[in-house]
Amino acid sequence: MTAAQTSLTRIELAERLTDAAQSVSSILITEYPTAASRSYLHPVLGPLAAGPRVIGELNDRFEQLVAAEPSLVTPAGLFTLASYASALGWLTESFTELTSSVGQICTRAGIPTESGTPVVDGAVCTEPDDEDDEFDFAFSALELAAIRTAAEAAGLAPSDYVEVLSQALLAGSRITDACMEISSGLIDDAAYVLDEASDHVRTDDGPGSLPTLVRSLLARMESVK
Repeated sequence: MTAAQTSLTRIELAERLTDAAQSVSSILITEYPTAASRSYLHPVLGPLAAGPRVIGELNDRFEQLVAAEPSLVTPAGLFTLASYASALGWLTESFTELTSSVGQICTRAGIPTESGTPVVDGAVCTEPDDEDDEFDFAFSALELAAIRTAAEAAGLAPSDYVEVLSQALLAGSRITDACMEISSGLIDDAAYVLDEASDHVRTDDGPGSLPTLVRSLLARMESVK
């Protein structure tokens, strides 16, 4: 089979990136039933359930893309491959971090309440002395009642419930930000591949030649130095 018979067009390459972007976005709208005893995990259970499936799908598609060898000798093909690989690596890393965070939350929820006052996002949240006391957090009476009800169902002290829920919300926010950035980067790269003539897609060392996701990853690496 010749290269002309198997080579992917710029439109097909852009479609690969767009499809990947849609798959990543689907993680954010996945719902997973949450038992009342684990309600504090609700912000992360959807992404946690969808992550392995999406990563598996992207990995299979990436292998198919790599197998289309004639397509990869073109600048557009190399650009697409770099973008796809960056997206897959970034998503895998983000999901690993999410899994680790969920493990820590579960561990925290299962250990006895320790002395002292837990700190949640910089605000001290102390357990009330009786039913009429309030948290240092600025909860309304309705919110406070809902917290106590949810905490009781989860078998946790209200302050502990707020702590693990806050951790879950933070973890959920991080995976949401990652998925949105990955998806947006894939869309940007798809537009670049589609709009530029294949022999004009730059693959040199210039800052404007790298896929959006590659530049984002490099920027993240620089920020942690």
